[in-house]
Amino acid sequence: MSCASFLDNRNSAPVQTTKKSKIALVGLKLEELESILTEFSEPSFRGQQIFEWLYRSRVDLFDQMGNLPSDFRNALSEKFIIHPLKEVHVTGSSSEPTQKFLFELQSGEKVESVLMKEGKRTTLCISSQVGCAVNCDFCATASMGFQKNLSVGEIVDQFLHVRRAAKTNITNVVFMGMGEPFLNYNRVIAAADLMNAEKGIKLGAKRITISTVGITSKIKRYTDEKHRYKLAISLNGSSQESRLQTMPIAKKYPLEGLLTVIDNYSLTSRHPVTLEYVLMAGITDNIDDALKLIDMLTGHRCKLNVIPYNDIGGKYKRPADDVIEAFIIALKKAPFPVTVRWSKGTDIAAGCGQLAVMESSVIN
Repeated sequence: MSCASFLDNRNSAPVQTTKKSKIALVGLKLEELESILTEFSEPSFRGQQIFEWLYRSRVDLFDQMGNLPSDFRNALSEKFIIHPLKEVHVTGSSSEPTQKFLFELQSGEKVESVLMKEGKRTTLCISSQVGCAVNCDFCATASMGFQKNLSVGEIVDQFLHVRRAAKTNITNVVFMGMGEPFLNYNRVIAAADLMNAEKGIKLGAKRITISTVGITSKIKRYTDEKHRYKLAISLNGSSQESRLQTMPIAKKYPLEGLLTVIDNYSLTSRHPVTLEYVLMAGITDNIDDALKLIDMLTGHRCKLNVIPYNDIGGKYKRPADDVIEAFIIALKKAPFPVTVRWSKGTDIAAGCGQLAVMESSVIN
């Protein structure tokens, strides 16, 4: 089988092979790299060499792969490129605690990633889709609609580009950027596996978090497959009715069923599930909501992460500071851990729920 037909038939990351674009190597796992080597009459150990160059050594050119024969490097460059993404621009300087990266796909669409620094922790928030189909209308990404799922390479390449630009090592990755990760399940898991690979990026499983709005069928699958990455779920309501106000997906995946799969996950996972709760003025910020959350979540193995809303210029507003404080005080009675996420980068629209590419998404 030729390398082009092999890549086109992969389940993990289908690619387009047009005259205008070459196939990107970033996104291929070791076995896939070894398979395409047969076309070049190269031994299989070259696959491991290329794998390490791609994911560990931060190369951008085939000529930088010094332990490969020059004629083989030339042959690779005729059929492949290394990166599927092109960095368009960065908002925020390298010295600032938060930077937003804009990337362009080979097909012209654009996605954003956010790098956040706090103390010794440097977290990269990466996207899994262009736009989003879930349509939570308090989230800016919903305004883009759904355009496409990212390939494995397009997901992982966000990490590789930002790692090269960052002044410090990336210690954590969260799938909380543009898109719903569990609606691109296979590729998100494959991307996380590549970032976790021992002879590649080697990011610890406990340092990778996958966030979902609550796609219960995929949470069950995730649990059954015993993945070791952390799981975060957007709750954003103290009842089924309040979730429906801002998250239409709750109609298809009701709260009762969501709590059931959360319990199932908690029985087998090393980590408690993190439940994300966005505070929106007049909608989710009432003291009664805090008391209902305590009542609803008591007995469940979880932790609650409260996120004061980040304004995107729509109908939803951030609660006043005293309302936020009163809500947090009310949760001090909770028998489960409660944290507050004070979003970074809101001044450059890089905070939670603010990511959206508003310019034309396709380059002619």
